[in-house]
Amino acid sequence: MEQDSDHRQRWEGKVSARLRNVTKAQAWPLVKDFFNLHKRFPTLATCYGIHGSNGDPGCIRYCAGSSIPSNGPATVSWSKERLVAVDDVDLRLEYEIVDSNIGFGSYESTMKVLSDDDDSNGCMLEWSFAVDPVQGLDLQELVLKYHVGLQLMAHKMEEEIQS
Repeated sequence: MEQDSDHRQRWEGKVSARLRNVTKAQAWPLVKDFFNLHKRFPTLATCYGIHGSNGDPGCIRYCAGSSIPSNGPATVSWSKERLVAVDDVDLRLEYEIVDSNIGFGSYESTMKVLSDDDDSNGCMLEWSFAVDPVQGLDLQELVLKYHVGLQLMAHKMEEEIQS
């Protein structure tokens, strides 16, 4: 887990998770499945497309769940996220939050599928983000949420691929 805690600038974080016995070619279609993140991310109750075609830059998904508390009286946290770029060669996608009730004013994120140097029978997921400081949250706490979430996501992906 990495973090940049200079509060005068944007918060940045990066987390990674290892997938065992899963190739990059097996993992990438699951990561690229932009409208179905809820199938692999345990704290999302729902995720679905509200604009465009799944996996095409410019498409927008609606996500709702409980991973990051909402700002205000709402009990469900939600965000609308736009897919900015997809790179099928480098196995990377970039997205941004365009609207939410979780206090993210400006947010960009990248997910990558990488080779795992330590284990030739697996690959790595890497999730990085840059966000304006969020009132009521601490950068360390936010990075930890991403770390835990990505570990659970990797486990779900392993189960899905192995079955």
